[in-house]
Amino acid sequence: MRPVDNPPNPYESEYREYLGPPPLARLKVYKECVRSILTANDSPDIPYRFSVNPYRGCQHGCAYCYARRTHEYLGFGAGTDFETQIVVKINAPQRLAQAFSRRKWTREPVAFSGVTDCYQPLEAVYQLTRRCLQVCVEYANPAEIVTKSYLVVRDIDVLKQLRDRAGASVCFSIPFADPQVARKLEPHVPALQRQFEAMRRLADAAIPVGILIAPVIPGLNDRDIPALLRQAAECGASYATYAPVRLPGNVGPVFLSRLQREFPVAARRVELLIRGMRGGRLNDPRFGARMQAHGPYWESVQRLFETLATRLGLDAGQYWREPQRPLAASAGQLLLFPEAKTVDKRCARCRPGRRDESAGKALGTESS
Repeated sequence: MRPVDNPPNPYESEYREYLGPPPLARLKVYKECVRSILTANDSPDIPYRFSVNPYRGCQHGCAYCYARRTHEYLGFGAGTDFETQIVVKINAPQRLAQAFSRRKWTREPVAFSGVTDCYQPLEAVYQLTRRCLQVCVEYANPAEIVTKSYLVVRDIDVLKQLRDRAGASVCFSIPFADPQVARKLEPHVPALQRQFEAMRRLADAAIPVGILIAPVIPGLNDRDIPALLRQAAECGASYATYAPVRLPGNVGPVFLSRLQREFPVAARRVELLIRGMRGGRLNDPRFGARMQAHGPYWESVQRLFETLATRLGLDAGQYWREPQRPLAASAGQLLLFPEAKTVDKRCARCRPGRRDESAGKALGTESS
């Protein structure tokens, strides 16, 4: 268990520092009733239009996770808060059923998830992802899952039903071939062999599986690409994709601090290579450019990945290359994070755990 460690939140007017050693970061769970669960996306960077995030925050604790900054919208920090202060959307399945029952809904594929791992450890307790997938089966709505967790094998029965009724696939996000390196940057992710075992079990059940090598961190894990692709092919993967590391906002300080602590010799070179892919910056926030990288080094990574993936018989391509379809006219001006906007509004006044009078709901908390 690590001490509490968060960069200053840019959305908060105050920042407090501990006078002595910071306390240990203990898991705290916030239960919330949300007004909606489907997130509408109109960014050309992302290959899906709608996503479901049953949780906010992620216990896996990956230092490089671009979603860390979304926790700052709730008044939390992008550091240890992201992995220990978890919001559980307890009515997610009911809200998903409501969304699917609307006449305007056209049964578009939904992605699980955009800013969290829908199979993080708390899923074993709350089963929100499983129940949401059961809703997908009921309404014959296709779903695409990205996860790092072995827990997904628990839901093979539901995934088989969904595959037969509408379509389902599972993509395993595995960026490191060296378990020791992985443990330093993603400390609570299941062991590498367990992830590939899960991939094999789903493939054996005839559920389409693939591998997402993301983020590719130049100078650190780009050398792992051949081993990861070979093992994925051996475990029954039918496709492979990848994306470069991006470090928006306070994700940069969180990642670079961990990198310096765990890899002091390589840290400076890795940072320079990352900046070299984006014109000296750690992140390009422009829509259409966020997932892109440039320069000779990145071009060599692209050639390595696509050549080897094709040779192994994997359908290969970059994560963002599929053209993004525009939102349907009937959908109107949908927000990028509709449910997040609801949470932000509540937390600005009352913080999680206190009553939200506007919604007539209460946010409860649990600690462990």
